Amino acid sequence: MIKATKLFNKSFLISCLGLIATTMSISTEASVIKPDGDSIFVPTGEGWGVKSDHPLPSIKNESIPQHGIFYHGGPVMGTTTATIPNVYYIWYGNWSGNTAINILTNFASGIGSTTYYNINTTYTNGNGTPIIRAVNFPKPGIFDHYSHGSSLSRSTISSIVATAIHSNELPLDPNGVYFVLTSADVNETSGFCSQYCGWHSSTRINNTSIKYAFVGNADRCLRSCAAQRTSPNNNPGADGMASVIAHELEETVTDPRLNAWYDNNGEENADKCAWQFGKTQIAPNGSKYNMTVGPNKYLVQMNWLNANNGMCVNFKL
Repeated sequence: MIKATKLFNKSFLISCLGLIATTMSISTEASVIKPDGDSIFVPTGEGWGVKSDHPLPSIKNESIPQHGIFYHGGPVMGTTTATIPNVYYIWYGNWSGNTAINILTNFASGIGSTTYYNINTTYTNGNGTPIIRAVNFPKPGIFDHYSHGSSLSRSTISSIVATAIHSNELPLDPNGVYFVLTSADVNETSGFCSQYCGWHSSTRINNTSIKYAFVGNADRCLRSCAAQRTSPNNNPGADGMASVIAHELEETVTDPRLNAWYDNNGEENADKCAWQFGKTQIAPNGSKYNMTVGPNKYLVQMNWLNANNGMCVNFKL
């Protein structure tokens, strides 16, 4: 998950994931604990780690590269053509007339072939098989016009996804990553804008593991959830969301159940680079960007390269 606060300048960490253990039920939220050197931390999906009484040991296997981030035995997504992640959008609230629909649809449609997403190919499953540089966007997003009101809890996000699946608007897809995207008038009451801008989690529906994420419209709190007020696509809210979507997608693929790839502080790959953008260029309107997808430019947070001793980068050739 992406923490949303610029009150700490460079500690503008934003990486989100509300951990939901079973359908319609949420895990108990643990307090944030700082690493002390002797403790083992596990990810919460919210951009920080918590001390664990039952930590998973990292896997010591020379066939699995581990550069500043470690593999703990859990599943990853997209190591075969049959398991390439499928991104599904649920546009929640009122998106009428908002260019975000085109901006974010284009982003999901093209991100899988970018050198940015190629960073995830430095991560493997337990057999040492690397993740493939590919993401599918199999169908246009669906619209949910306030089925659960305009004030949403973390558990409600799970319910929105479950409703879309049970109603057959979206398929029950073990390779799916379901994004609930909320319009600016919708509040996620568990910490959106104050603690995070988005998060990712997993649940089970009909005995199928379902991966999903929440990403709120940055227009609700530009100071916390957007890196700039003038954005490449002239929609700061949508452009801020694109950066969070990328962050949550790469974490979901490499650590879908919070038991695969993370470091000794409990940070997932994108957490280690939250709100760092690397080398940027200047768009015609004066905004910054660091990647191009189709006809659009985006400013997207870097990801952790699991190679060359590890580093934050925004592309891998």
